[in-house]
Amino acid sequence: MANNIETAAAVDLGSNSFHMIVAEVNGGRLKVVDKMREMVRLAGGLDEKNRLRDEVAVRAVDCLRRFGQRLRGVPKGNVRAVGTNTLRKARNSGQFVARAEEALGHPIDVISGHEEARLIYLGVSHSLEDDSRQRLVVDIGGGSTELIVGRKFEPRYMESLHMGCVSSSQRYFRDGKITAQQMHAAEIAAHQELESLTTVYRKIGWETSVGASGTILAIHDAVHSEGWSKDGITPAALKKLSKALISAGHVDNLELNGVTAERAPVFPGGVAILSAIFEALGIEQMGVASGALREGLIQDPSKP
Repeated sequence: MANNIETAAAVDLGSNSFHMIVAEVNGGRLKVVDKMREMVRLAGGLDEKNRLRDEVAVRAVDCLRRFGQRLRGVPKGNVRAVGTNTLRKARNSGQFVARAEEALGHPIDVISGHEEARLIYLGVSHSLEDDSRQRLVVDIGGGSTELIVGRKFEPRYMESLHMGCVSSSQRYFRDGKITAQQMHAAEIAAHQELESLTTVYRKIGWETSVGASGTILAIHDAVHSEGWSKDGITPAALKKLSKALISAGHVDNLELNGVTAERAPVFPGGVAILSAIFEALGIEQMGVASGALREGLIQDPSKP
């Protein structure tokens, strides 16, 4: 039995955080044995010409060097590393990726938004109980938001939108202040991004909705700890959360379980985006999943 166990790893160079998981894979079952995460804020490192600033690139490379040390015992062919929205946007991403690959010790692929959505859906699906119902999966990252409708392990419709918790927070809550006007403006901007898919997605429909990754997991923790929802995330709970942010007045004043001081600066933008998604798509309740892009990279049957 032990001979069938294989060690694999995935590295996600996200726009907000870099993540790495190391897992044992046995007959399609995945057991995570180690995790590393660092909030690099890559999206916050783009200048006005969409070039990655040197100080952020250095921080990112240092992080990947630490990841690379942990990966030394993992077979070369069993490590997959991908870059997402910020590296798709950065004009000097080629130069950065070359440095990043040297630090990590493994090749890094900058994947499309469509491929990111596919892998997220795969990771979420494998983390849930076997369920034949059609589901909507939502993942709010630092620079992009993915919405996927699928059934079991097969995504049917996938979209990657150009909005994320970092980009929204930088634009509408740059100084850390949180007002009703700023929250409204951030939600309106998210609605505009959603316009292209709202009609189609509502027509397709789904029976259950699931959120993934840090922003939605933090929102889930916050609304549950405050007693605003007992079962997932609801529209009423999101409204209470938005009011709590506005009452706090500044990200430094946020005192919510699940919202660390590290996450607080990008949290208002994430809440605004999820609020707009709930309203635009008419979502009544959203559960959360532990799996996402990283797990999808390991579980992907089409991986080389």
